[in-house]
Amino acid sequence: MKQDIEKIIEIPEGVEVSVDGTAINVKGKEGEVKRTFRIKGINFEKGEKELRLISKKATKQEKKMMNTITAHIKNMIKGVEEKFEYKLKICTSHFPITVDLKENEAIIKNFLGEKIPRKVRIPKGVEVDIGKEEIIVKSINKELAGQTAANFEKATRVRSRDRRIFQDGIFIINKSGKEI
Repeated sequence: MKQDIEKIIEIPEGVEVSVDGTAINVKGKEGEVKRTFRIKGINFEKGEKELRLISKKATKQEKKMMNTITAHIKNMIKGVEEKFEYKLKICTSHFPITVDLKENEAIIKNFLGEKIPRKVRIPKGVEVDIGKEEIIVKSINKELAGQTAANFEKATRVRSRDRRIFQDGIFIINKSGKEI
């Protein structure tokens, strides 16, 4: 059954949201995030302290898309207020791993005694702090921060060896304040 659906997103103090057709631009104290949503049947309207997503005669699919878009916009607002932070731990049991940062790339040396270093590309807009046993990834965009953390984990995946014995690698231990 088709029905009219309206979602309301509250805009907190210190955050500025602008709507240009299907493009949403969010500014805050940490920076600015812009994203374009290309979905038919969903309109954006900006009020004084709220953003409305409106769909006339919405189907189940449009309702699902509205919930997804609402979650994305809330993450954008949360990101410009306070950066998303992922913590990773460098674990070694056989060979000492060294991680270096060069421009937009992290280089993982001596992983499982390999001579050729492994590389992780770091996208623009992501800050990476490398310590002795911990890596901290920060960004105002949750998806970029999460993908960068996943790239570190994927680069040090152990293949062709017994996972119970070779427990070396870089692992995510904290996602945006949530322990794993």
